[in-house]
Amino acid sequence: MAPSHLSVREMREDEKPLVLEMLKAGVKDTENRVALHALTRPPALLLLAAASSGLRFVLASFALALLLPVFLAVAAMKLGLRARWGSLPPPGGLGGPWVAVRSSGDVCGVLALAPGSNAGDGARVTRLSVSRWHRRRGVGRRLLAFAESRARAWAGGMGEPRARLVVPVAVAAWGVAGMLEGCGYQAAGSWGCMGYTLVREFSKDL
Repeated sequence: MAPSHLSVREMREDEKPLVLEMLKAGVKDTENRVALHALTRPPALLLLAAASSGLRFVLASFALALLLPVFLAVAAMKLGLRARWGSLPPPGGLGGPWVAVRSSGDVCGVLALAPGSNAGDGARVTRLSVSRWHRRRGVGRRLLAFAESRARAWAGGMGEPRARLVVPVAVAAWGVAGMLEGCGYQAAGSWGCMGYTLVREFSKDL
């Protein structure tokens, strides 16, 4: 159950720096696990080995030739994740970004929504992050319930045949995936690279 002392409202401009730090912290919590998952897949290991072999003819140091491709791959993946999820999207047709606020006034979570790319796709969660100091206290569930209510209202206003919400989840974020499954969401798709999943998409008809 989400705590009753939490409310959700649109983010104020003066809260933007705090919200951005919250998003970046949320990405930082998962990026190392995502990078480890991606770079230990057989195709990635093969590419890293090939790059290291090529660099050994250019660099005098065997250790540098071995570590440089790994370092560059991890850095590129981290930068990609931060660019995708570590910033705030502009307000869309569903309003927001939205913040979860405690009765004390502390901002403890952030949510952003956007319409799906095609008619009938419903709404998508583009950002969902909870401050590390307020996790496992129902904040994520409260934001998810709010997202569902916004998706229903938006679908009704647009004359959509059904209300649907899609939530992307990094493959390493097992806690978020478990929360979604507990709320009735089902895995509906995924995307990644070299045939390996990096992000799973969960959806629910509302």
